[in-house]
Amino acid sequence: MTIDLQGKVIVITGASSGIGAATAIECARAGMNVVLNARRAERLESVAEQVRAAGGEVDTVVGDVTDAGISARLLDAAQQRFDRFDAVFANAGYGFKKPTHEVAQEQLRHIFEVNFFASVDLINAAANRLIQQKRPGHLLMCSSCVAKFTLPGYSAYTATKAAQNHLCRAMGIELEPHGIFVSSVHPITTTTEFFEVSQRLGGGGSAAGKSAPAPGHAPKLFVQTPQRVARAIVRCLRRPRPEVWTSLTTRAVAAAMTLVPGFMDVVMRRAGRADG
Repeated sequence: MTIDLQGKVIVITGASSGIGAATAIECARAGMNVVLNARRAERLESVAEQVRAAGGEVDTVVGDVTDAGISARLLDAAQQRFDRFDAVFANAGYGFKKPTHEVAQEQLRHIFEVNFFASVDLINAAANRLIQQKRPGHLLMCSSCVAKFTLPGYSAYTATKAAQNHLCRAMGIELEPHGIFVSSVHPITTTTEFFEVSQRLGGGGSAAGKSAPAPGHAPKLFVQTPQRVARAIVRCLRRPRPEVWTSLTTRAVAAAMTLVPGFMDVVMRRAGRADG
């Protein structure tokens, strides 16, 4: 089954940069209209201009995904501007590098609030509206390849990604009778602001606004652009599937580490030395 995306509407969080921005532009190229959300108004408007240049209509909602009522605001914006929404991509998230025993409860709770609970709130709200309206739809979360394994120093981040993955798999079965697809997206290391933010929040010295290099555990083979991830997401919107992977090699490694936990320990020790 191939879905015609022309005229469809997608809501995207974390859309001011990286995977969110690239996905918005790629969706516009595919004929979709877009509702964008992020905290940084100027950057969000810059992405909106690129969406218009790519042929899409766009609306923007500035705000933090943890703000009270933000999910309703996003869906209301889509329905008021376009009279509908067909897909939601819960993409906003962040990470930091810090040993588990040094992570304060406030840090752990906040990363789950942003990465997990805000994403759940949005796709639950979208699912309930679609069910009420008796309309099909597609709900996506930006998880990660590390939903299937972990890395030293990133346990808090990888835990949020694993939680997203598990929830999406369950929801996919639960919402199937309503014609609603659910997909988790599993990028590998992507050239975005992620590592600059991760280093800063983890106590590293990267200056704000500058891209931090990918860590030592990520050779060039396992580094991709946000545009590659965006193209994979659009393919999934056209032909829905439960998980979106942009590297079959990484997927195979993740499967091996799940099957043989000792292999995961070997990989993690090497990653820790390379990233140290």
